[in-house]
Amino acid sequence: MLDDLVRKDRRSHAPGISSQSSATGGRLGAARAFARRRPLLTGIIVLLVLGTGAYMAWGGKSNTGSKPIVATATRGDIEDDVTALGNLQPSNYIDVGAQASGQLKKLYVGIGDHVDEGQLLAEIDPAVQSAKVDADNAQLRNLQAQLLDKQSTAALNAANAARQERLKAENATSQSDYDSAQAAMRSSAAQAKAVTAQITQAQSTLKADTATLGYTKIYAPMSGTVASITTKQGMTVNANQLAPVILQVADLAVMTVQTQVSEADVPKLHVGMDAYFTTLGSNKRWYGKLKQIWPTPTVINNVVLYTALFDVQNPGNALMMQMTAQVFFVVAQAHDVLTVPAAAVHTKGGKDTSAATVTVLKDDGTQETRTVGLGVTDRVTTEIRSGLKGGEKVIAGIQLDDSDKTKAGAQNNRNRMGGPPGGGFGAP
Repeated sequence: MLDDLVRKDRRSHAPGISSQSSATGGRLGAARAFARRRPLLTGIIVLLVLGTGAYMAWGGKSNTGSKPIVATATRGDIEDDVTALGNLQPSNYIDVGAQASGQLKKLYVGIGDHVDEGQLLAEIDPAVQSAKVDADNAQLRNLQAQLLDKQSTAALNAANAARQERLKAENATSQSDYDSAQAAMRSSAAQAKAVTAQITQAQSTLKADTATLGYTKIYAPMSGTVASITTKQGMTVNANQLAPVILQVADLAVMTVQTQVSEADVPKLHVGMDAYFTTLGSNKRWYGKLKQIWPTPTVINNVVLYTALFDVQNPGNALMMQMTAQVFFVVAQAHDVLTVPAAAVHTKGGKDTSAATVTVLKDDGTQETRTVGLGVTDRVTTEIRSGLKGGEKVIAGIQLDDSDKTKAGAQNNRNRMGGPPGGGFGAP
């Protein structure tokens, strides 16, 4: 603006000057004359020029008011974990079913009751099965009587055949009588064998029906706690097609933790590694060792998860079925080692690199870049194995002052909106 006024004044007052020195003197004279005529406007223009220069100078030095975030290398414990959510299940449980059909006549236990192996749990109405056993016994006795009759006939026919054998040797009988006696003996012997086979079959049926009658009384197959009851007293169960579940007995002394681990973390796991968990509302840790990783995954919303299991002791049954567990699989850990914030460590080869650098802040205020050896990291804190001493200070970041935060926020907004640095859209 000032230049425009100078040029305008020059055209009106010195149109004939052609040399460079004369032009310069003319511009200065015009500027002085304009300043005398318009002192207020001249002051505003000067302030604008000075402000623009100050802004350009400040903008070339970013974070002039920022301060380094300083952390001290201290000793402590560090642990690298794979975390997962899981739930608790009894390590050993049995679904107790019914092998006999009928009405559940009596249920002798309730949920939460402790039972011993062989203890009577429930009883199904035995009337139908008892009637079958009675019928089987009657059939068996009938067949046994028939066998006695067949055996008597067979003995008589055997004697007649022997008599005919002697008479034939003396030519005292006909061939026809001899043949008839032989046929009768063989027939009666075969009939006796047939009845014997029927007796064996009847005995087998009686044995099966007697066992089924025994199944009307349901006993505990193991010692444990009644975890659930599916069939209520008075209900009718049908065991002809599928054995119905009456109740579940579980051993709660040892609990199994079932967790779902992301496929990205599964390579970090191995059988036998340490693991622990906490439950909701409690900070107590329960410890175990990884027992198994199922090879078949579960896919939920295109996320592949693998089931990992480990057992824990459950004294006093403090842990209950289906409790939610926050699980930690310990990949690596170190105790009483030198540590710094992970933000203070700079690596070029990625997180698996064992050597890196830190910026050390000396007592005189100067900074030194130093190579250090790394150990265990939990993504928040990193173990330093070499290159640094306890008590030394390192720079873990930059703390912005209010003005820098405002500038950074404005720049982020411009970046997100895609606008030019000047704030306008499409400005040349």
